[in-house]
Amino acid sequence: MQLHFSPSMRSITISTTTTSSGNININNGAGGKFFDLMKIKVAARHISYRTLFHTILILAFLLPFVFILTAVVTLEGVNKCSSLDCLGRRLGPRLLGRPDESMRLVSDFYKILNQVNSEEIPDGVKLPETFSQLVTEMKSNQYDAKTFAIKLKAMAGLWPGISALDVTHHPPINHDGATVMKDRWVDLKMERYDREVRESKFAELMNKHFAASAIPKGIHCLSLRLTDEYSSNAHARRQLPSPELLPLLSDNSYHHFIMATDNILAASVVVASTVQSSVKPGLIVFHVITDKKTYAGMHSWFALNPLSPAIVEVKGVHQFDWLTRENVPVLEAVESYHGIRNYYHGNHVTGANLSEITPRSFASKLQARSPKYISILNHLRIYLPELFPNLDKVVFLDDDVVIQRDLSPLWDIDLGERSMNLDPDECAWAYGMNIFDLHEWRKTNIRDTYHTWLKENLRLNLTMWKLGTLPPALIAFKGYVHAIDSSWHLLGLGYQNRTNTESVKKAAVIHYNGQSKPWLEIGFEHLRPFWTKYVNYSNDFVRNCHILEP
Repeated sequence: MQLHFSPSMRSITISTTTTSSGNININNGAGGKFFDLMKIKVAARHISYRTLFHTILILAFLLPFVFILTAVVTLEGVNKCSSLDCLGRRLGPRLLGRPDESMRLVSDFYKILNQVNSEEIPDGVKLPETFSQLVTEMKSNQYDAKTFAIKLKAMAGLWPGISALDVTHHPPINHDGATVMKDRWVDLKMERYDREVRESKFAELMNKHFAASAIPKGIHCLSLRLTDEYSSNAHARRQLPSPELLPLLSDNSYHHFIMATDNILAASVVVASTVQSSVKPGLIVFHVITDKKTYAGMHSWFALNPLSPAIVEVKGVHQFDWLTRENVPVLEAVESYHGIRNYYHGNHVTGANLSEITPRSFASKLQARSPKYISILNHLRIYLPELFPNLDKVVFLDDDVVIQRDLSPLWDIDLGERSMNLDPDECAWAYGMNIFDLHEWRKTNIRDTYHTWLKENLRLNLTMWKLGTLPPALIAFKGYVHAIDSSWHLLGLGYQNRTNTESVKKAAVIHYNGQSKPWLEIGFEHLRPFWTKYVNYSNDFVRNCHILEP
């Protein structure tokens, strides 16, 4: 007997040999004849690539749906099932398109809630004092869903019209303490209204603070377009002023105005209103200082929109050789100190007890935390004698002012010598429009005093004051201030909504100090026209950026 395996291993043959006598020759000697006793074929199982591809394709299509369905059901609480049978009983109806029992119960409960919401609360309903008592009564008395919904509605104070609870107009009827509970819920409802009004007021103040600190879309668009123009248009890069006018930048026979800002639109209004209101615009020299990121756009604006015969110079902070870390160490500390940056850019609500602070006080705190107070542009005015060493007298303007009258008489004011005596009854002065005698300033220690108090406030973690640069300036300039007539400078147009428009018309300089700047949507509508009259709406850049379209 022999076993024979085919080379392909697909068949096995069992065979024997016989002799001439018919006996089986096990040894299969010579002369024997082979007989196949059994032949087994092993068939190879073939899986075609097409079948495999179709299988994978079907699985790839079905598995995401199974995964999503499983995830949804798990989020609804199916993960509490402890067996595959439980999961199958939950998933089965969904896969077969049958309604889930739990969803049917939820739907029925919604119907009951809608029904109770449209009905009046019946008289004599005994209300528990707390939600825990309601749950306890529900378990012990086995309330049905409708009774539970009625009591829940009464506790939440959601019945239509508070007049139904006004015991002043309805005789007190004691239904197991129902009248007493109604009085209590009237008080709770009023407390809730007061709390909601208070929270809404604080939310309004926060939103206004964010709106005042943000850059409007139109102004951001204007800056980007003008910066792009600076790189592509040679005329936008032309020298300001032209070379033959450079000597006039240090000529003290001219009226020199200085402004530090990164707001191109606001700068254009200040310069335009100053020139248009001047009796002798040919004597005006404007020095506009801006930061490095705004320099290209600011230069483009005044290069493409000259205000002849006035002279305009645009300089970036990075172009002043004097502004180094050695000369201005405090500024670097103010801008880089982590605690300072966190104070002005962090969460303004954290740490504030809103239940013990008035909205007016909260608004003042928010205004004091404006990010502009740590900008280097806000500190530059204390370095005017060093930044402009050849000038004797200048007028420094903020970017939120409008000039409505000729300011040349300011150069005729004799500031004289000021004393250093402290007067506790003396009124404080404000930034916005100030005339500085730089020649006399250089003889004082104003800058050193300013640095001393600024460093001390930083050392004490801003516990001395928080309102930017004005407090140290009030200290440093103490005894060096000369008061001018109040008609020169009208303040408050950025926070006093009831500012008299007749007073605005008479003022030489109007100041939109406060959050409601005229270029913001939160600006006061009746005061905005005094500012927008100097916006050049015919300019292509202003028009294409849709800035406060009239």
